[in-house]
Amino acid sequence: MKKKARIFIVGALIFLLGFAFFFKEGIVFDYLGINVSIPFTKTLDIPSTLSETDHNKNGIPDQLDIVLTARKEVEQRTPYKSVYYDGGYPPETEGVCTDVVWRGFMGAGINLKDLMDVDIAENTELYPRVGGSPDPNIDFRRVPNQSVFFERYAQSLTTEVIKGDIDNLEQWQPGDIIVFLGGDFDHVGIVSDKRTKDGIPYIIHNTYPFASEIKLTSFKSPITGHFRWKF
Repeated sequence: MKKKARIFIVGALIFLLGFAFFFKEGIVFDYLGINVSIPFTKTLDIPSTLSETDHNKNGIPDQLDIVLTARKEVEQRTPYKSVYYDGGYPPETEGVCTDVVWRGFMGAGINLKDLMDVDIAENTELYPRVGGSPDPNIDFRRVPNQSVFFERYAQSLTTEVIKGDIDNLEQWQPGDIIVFLGGDFDHVGIVSDKRTKDGIPYIIHNTYPFASEIKLTSFKSPITGHFRWKF
């Protein structure tokens, strides 16, 4: 019985590891901070096309500033917590997906809240999620509002991810904003500077239970927006 029990346990562990490895392309490992690639995949060299713009003059391109700042959410595993705050800004120790975006931009010296508040006040009718009554305490933290703002002021890029296509994958660069609307839930994230062996970019985002960095292709919701700030 003991031998059979050991065989059963080993078999169960192999099954669980295999499931974790292949389920949504290893999303379980990504949440644990262990980035793995599917074995026997062809390695692709995807060119990096970063702007040299350095808005805050810190010697780091703005696109990487956005990524490095957003990644701090992953490193501290910022818990997902959706709450209304007077003044708008949540504590650094908590947040939602939209907080990853404005915090990332703040790392490049770009105050997304101020920019959005002005545009929402002047063009309220363009922001359906505002409901005709602007509220600076929350408007900048709504996914549909961020989507409208980026559609107006950022460069719109492909929403299609084609595995093995270098030209397509090159269009997904660090610091890009990815929006998912109309699926199971509205969501937004930032393209990382990390890729899998076959060129698929990782996304920095926050959804329950905490912020993480996972493969773009792990998301099953339709990508409705892919934007790059006009640095």
